[in-house]
Amino acid sequence: MLRSFVSALCLVAGLAAQGLVLAQTAAAGAPAVQSANIMDVQPEASADPGYAKQSNGERAKVQPGNNAPMWRQVGSGVTGTSSLPKSEAPEAGNLIQPFVQYPGSRLTNAGEAWRQVRNNWLIPYGGSFLLIVLGAIAVFYWRVGTIKMHEPRTGRLIERFTPFERSAHMLNAAAFTVLAISGLVMAFGKYLILPVIGTTLFGWLAYVLKNAHNFAGPLFAVTLVVVIVTFIKDNFPAKGDLNWILKGGGMLGPHEIKSGRFNAGEKVVFWVGVFVLGLVGVASGLVLDKLVPGLTYERSTMQIAHMVHLASNTLMVVVFMGHIYLGTLGTEGALEAMSTGYVDETWAKEHHELWYDDVKAGRVPAKRADVGSVGVPPSIVQA
Repeated sequence: MLRSFVSALCLVAGLAAQGLVLAQTAAAGAPAVQSANIMDVQPEASADPGYAKQSNGERAKVQPGNNAPMWRQVGSGVTGTSSLPKSEAPEAGNLIQPFVQYPGSRLTNAGEAWRQVRNNWLIPYGGSFLLIVLGAIAVFYWRVGTIKMHEPRTGRLIERFTPFERSAHMLNAAAFTVLAISGLVMAFGKYLILPVIGTTLFGWLAYVLKNAHNFAGPLFAVTLVVVIVTFIKDNFPAKGDLNWILKGGGMLGPHEIKSGRFNAGEKVVFWVGVFVLGLVGVASGLVLDKLVPGLTYERSTMQIAHMVHLASNTLMVVVFMGHIYLGTLGTEGALEAMSTGYVDETWAKEHHELWYDDVKAGRVPAKRADVGSVGVPPSIVQA
């Protein structure tokens, strides 16, 4: 207490002494220091006709400390000099990117334009789209439920997928699941998960999922190519596909529309979700990981790759949400086809009647894998 009181007295004494000195100076006629309003200052140097075109060095001579020319160049995207090698840091001397206008952004510097597209369009509308589709699937399941077979099982089985086909599909599905979960958390977790679990736990979660994303990406890329090569021959458009689309596959009616081994809906998933969106997602991911040789990795390149990656993968998740639903809860017996490779004769006839007719006519084999091979139960009997 005594120490605080002494300190206060010293402070008061110091201020009083300073005031006395200023008063004596003013009485002696010496000019006192006064503050100036920056809005009232009119430097004589600004009257120079070439004032606006001065370089930063020229400006420093007439107005020391005024670096407006330098910052004007920085804002316009001018690239300066840097000691970093051009091959490793192509934009090291460029602080602010040039002005661009991406779809959905204003005309502004590229970094701000990317931020506007991401925060104003991709995140809110992408997240809303995901929730709408998820809600639609939930309502469909609530009102329609699992699509069951109308006739009893015969016990005669037809091989729908070989062990190789199932392995490729399952590996690709596992990689996709890791990528989808980690990608959704990185994109939307800041708004949905972070407020619930806090910054520390969310930081660790995002760190783990980011690394899982990077490891699952190459597996997805390789298995995607295998899936495309394996299933492309049965996914070309065929007679009856247009009728299937126009009638919605007949899912809301008593009978499905006739189709081959894959119906038109599955072909749309293959061409849109797997072939187009899958390859676009892989290509943009390779750019983000800087794995494309010969490409100059500037900020604009990474910004465009990020926007393409987020948009395409959000759409791919939406497409596969419907595919996963119909392949599990949505259709009786569909999960058996992928888990065992075989479907009952009744299932084949009701869901893929044209394929079933080809099997019965001998144009397509009912059992393509050898009995006793990996993943094929020895008790399986072909139709």
